[in-house]
Amino acid sequence: MKLIRKWRNMVVDRIFSGIQPTGTPHLGNYLGAIQNWVNLQEECSSVLYSIMDMHSLTMPKEPAVLRQNILDTTAAILACGIDPKKCFLFRQSLMKRASQNSEGTVGLLTYPVLQAADILLYKSTHVPVGEDQVLHLELAQDIAQHFNKKYGEFFPVPKAILSTTKKIKSLRDPAVKMSKSDPQKLATVSIADSPDEIVLKFRKAVTDFTSEVTYDPASRPGVSNLVSIHAAVTGLSIKEVLHQATGLDTAHYKMVVAESVIQKFAPIRNEIKKLQEDKSYLIKVLEDGAEKAKELAAPIYQEIRRLVGFQ
Repeated sequence: MKLIRKWRNMVVDRIFSGIQPTGTPHLGNYLGAIQNWVNLQEECSSVLYSIMDMHSLTMPKEPAVLRQNILDTTAAILACGIDPKKCFLFRQSLMKRASQNSEGTVGLLTYPVLQAADILLYKSTHVPVGEDQVLHLELAQDIAQHFNKKYGEFFPVPKAILSTTKKIKSLRDPAVKMSKSDPQKLATVSIADSPDEIVLKFRKAVTDFTSEVTYDPASRPGVSNLVSIHAAVTGLSIKEVLHQATGLDTAHYKMVVAESVIQKFAPIRNEIKKLQEDKSYLIKVLEDGAEKAKELAAPIYQEIRRLVGFQ
């Protein structure tokens, strides 16, 4: 499978990506995906971002909680810089036609199949993914190739746009990636955390018994995770970050990283609060985005039905 690392040198026709509505995203979500989304919407003419509420049903959810999580996730990504005037931002479930209500099977809610359908429905050519998600894209590629072989060239075979940000690890266990489902509350930094909460979490971050700040993910994963975070939130290179940390021990360096994160998220946190107070605006953004996405998808869907013989 071909991976695109320097995608700016490629012809990009249409980008699709999605995020599950788990509420306010965490630091890893922001650095690994949302920050990249903001850049892509500025540089590409056709970009679709979906709140993947149907994907979230792979784990049981209380309806009221899911509804609130959808709005909180929408508020957060808008606060991070996603502009509905520059992309299509919509809820995945709003794209499911009323006529399909009685036609669904377990396959519709099987995560990889649903993901492939979302990618192909808009003839997406590129999908931003982290390195750990590359395999998830293979099913969409296989389906596109199989369909094209049987019915003629129709779907672009979607390619991966790899994030350049190193995978952000748990602050309490740098062997695993940062996750909102981590039972350790100090392991994950939310982009809406207060400055005091951020300071506490970085102060308690697991490192090792060597005081010098170095970057060696294999032998010093905890400190290296801090360096990766510092570089990502400041836009500096690993080398530049290490130069700034010369003479600091890890205890003091933790506070440097914490302050960088606080400064990065302060305006975002304030904007999230403002947007969460305007529920009607968030709903309208998603509904308007869904209408635009439907207009894009409708002729593709009808052509698929014609090609396979449904009409």
